[in-house]
Amino acid sequence: MKARSLLFTVLMYLNFAVQAVIFAPVLLMPERYGWMIAKLWASTTLWLHHMICGVDRRIIGTEHVLNTGCLVACKHQSTWETLALALIFERPSFIYKRELAWIPLYGWYIAKMGAIPVNRGKRGPALEAVAVRARQAVAEGRQVIIFPEGTRRPPGAEPRYRYGVTKLYTSIGAPCIPIALNSGLFWPRRSLTHRPGTITAHILPPIAPGLPPEEFAERLQSEIESASNALHAQANT
Repeated sequence: MKARSLLFTVLMYLNFAVQAVIFAPVLLMPERYGWMIAKLWASTTLWLHHMICGVDRRIIGTEHVLNTGCLVACKHQSTWETLALALIFERPSFIYKRELAWIPLYGWYIAKMGAIPVNRGKRGPALEAVAVRARQAVAEGRQVIIFPEGTRRPPGAEPRYRYGVTKLYTSIGAPCIPIALNSGLFWPRRSLTHRPGTITAHILPPIAPGLPPEEFAERLQSEIESASNALHAQANT
C-alpha cells in the first residue's frame, strides 16, 4: 500500500503541475474559466485517489447544500476535503493561510479563485480583514469555507475550535453549513500511506443566522464532532 500511496502522491502533484501550466492562460480570463480548471483538477485527483489507493467517496446530506451566499464550517483532517468541497459547492471562497499564496502557480490560482488569505500572526486585525472580505464574498453569492480548527487534526483528537468561525458567523449574518467527515482515517495528515475504504462527508442542516455567539460556537462544535465521531465508528465496524 505504501508504494501505491507514493505513486498517488507523485501523480497528484504532477497532475496539478501539468494542468496549471497548460491552462495558465485562464489566469488572464474571467474567474469562471479558472473554476473550470480548478474543478477539473479536483475531480481528476480524486479519480486518481480512487483508482490507485482504492478510496471511494460518499456525500450525505447534499440537500443541505446552499449555492447562495453562506458560511461553510468543515471538519479538517486531510487534503481530501479541500478537493471535495471545490466540487460540492458552486463558487466557494476558501479561507487559507497567507503563506500558500507564495507557492508558484498554486498561489496564483487560489488568488484567481477569490480565496481569502489570513495572516495568522496578526490575530485581531487579521480576523477583521477576513471578515470584511467574507462579507463581500457572501454578498456576491459565494460560499465562504472555513476550517474551524485552523489546521488538520487527526481523527478522534480533542477538538480545538477557534474564535474565527464565530467571528465570521456574527459578521456575515448568513446561514452556516456544518460538515462532518472521516477523511483522516483514509488520507492521514503528515503521512504518505493511504488506506483503502470510503471517505464519508456529512453535510448537516444549516444553522440559521442570528444566534448569540456562545450558543452558535457550542452548537457548531457539538454537531460537527458528534457527526464526525459517528462516521469514525461506522468506518471502524
